[in-house]
Amino acid sequence: MTKLPYERPTIRKLTAGPLSKFGPRAGARPVAELEGVPVPELLARFGSPLFVLSERQLRRSYQAVMRAFGTRYPQVQLAWSYKTNYLNAVCRVFHQEGAWAEVVSGLELEKALGNGVPGAQILFNGPGKTRADLARAAEVDAVIHLDNADELHRLLEVAAGRPHRPRVALRVNLDAGIFPQWDRFGFNLENGQAWQALQQVAAATEQLDLVGLHCHLGTYILQPAAYGVAATKLAALALRCQQELSLPVRYLDLGGGFPSQNTLKGSYLPGPDAVPDLDDYAAAIAEALLGAGFRVGELPLLVLEAGRALVDEAGYLLGTVLATKRLADGRRATVLDFGVNLLFTAYWYDHHISPVRTFSEQTEPTVLYGPLCMNIDVVRESIVLPLLAAGDQVVVHRVGAYNMSQWQQFITLRPHVVLLDLQGNPHIIREAETLEYLQQPERVPAHLQG
Repeated sequence: MTKLPYERPTIRKLTAGPLSKFGPRAGARPVAELEGVPVPELLARFGSPLFVLSERQLRRSYQAVMRAFGTRYPQVQLAWSYKTNYLNAVCRVFHQEGAWAEVVSGLELEKALGNGVPGAQILFNGPGKTRADLARAAEVDAVIHLDNADELHRLLEVAAGRPHRPRVALRVNLDAGIFPQWDRFGFNLENGQAWQALQQVAAATEQLDLVGLHCHLGTYILQPAAYGVAATKLAALALRCQQELSLPVRYLDLGGGFPSQNTLKGSYLPGPDAVPDLDDYAAAIAEALLGAGFRVGELPLLVLEAGRALVDEAGYLLGTVLATKRLADGRRATVLDFGVNLLFTAYWYDHHISPVRTFSEQTEPTVLYGPLCMNIDVVRESIVLPLLAAGDQVVVHRVGAYNMSQWQQFITLRPHVVLLDLQGNPHIIREAETLEYLQQPERVPAHLQG
């Protein structure tokens, strides 16, 4: 019989808290493998911590979105949101599935072109486009989503004298009945800014080619009905544009903001129970567009800029316990070898975290800290886990979105990222950083050398 590790007894106050209709919490279920590959084997081969992405899940998520919308509306096109995760391997999986690219900077525009996306299939969003960005987008025939009046005037200057008109769409912000309203991006519909901008574009049809209207409600939107309201208003604007300005709108872009199954901090229900089905969002948008009054055969293309909903589920962060301790109030604390520098979304999600090996049924509320010398480095403020010890391994679920584009080299270097292909074979898609890599752009003045 294996001897159990010694745990020093402690006395601490029990705080029951409110009763829950869900009953006692279940013990943490171990996750020993990913796509058939043992977690200890991955960590032994590639080091800890380690990001792992599942190609199978990436493709499955894409196909689920297309199925939900494509069975309800005749013309649907997904545009992969590069900022969500712009590792080339991830982007190319989605492009193989048929996705266009949605970018928000010159950097992302060049990444999309480098990944083989034709300029005509790139949507250029964002409020910070420089004159050089606009010129490059016009050069490759990307669609420029106009964000503000200054950008419109800047693009008119860029377009002057060009043999081909830059293709543009207008970003519109509107009241869809949710709070807060994202009104910092695009032209407001209700106060007339959007219509005024469309009139300016109509007056410059010799220089600009209007092809679409765009609306992005926000992030992690849990109200499918809001998308129905937005689609109704955007469709009405498109019809008015065609009737009064003689400018037919070829596509309506409803943006992204679709949630993943992650649990938001402070949420009463866990993510899988709180998040509506994709079918609910698809039904709300399709019903609004089909009933908007477009003539037969003139329905606009529906564009969606999905990001989080496509990639979050496919990402895992594997790590190792460095140490355990008791806090001043008696709570159990566990220090992991990854922190918020790698798991940026820990600031707004209570990530599901699983031990790798099987434990006894004994569990205890635990605080999970990262290794950074910062008090804000908290991976989970409280989670019921078995009594983990130094050397034990854990899996963090649903980390594919934003963590690999917002991570940072703070105190520790960024680790390997591995893609498990459809056969379960691991491939390094981003190498772990080294001190040499980190210091490569640095220069030391002569008087500080030696």
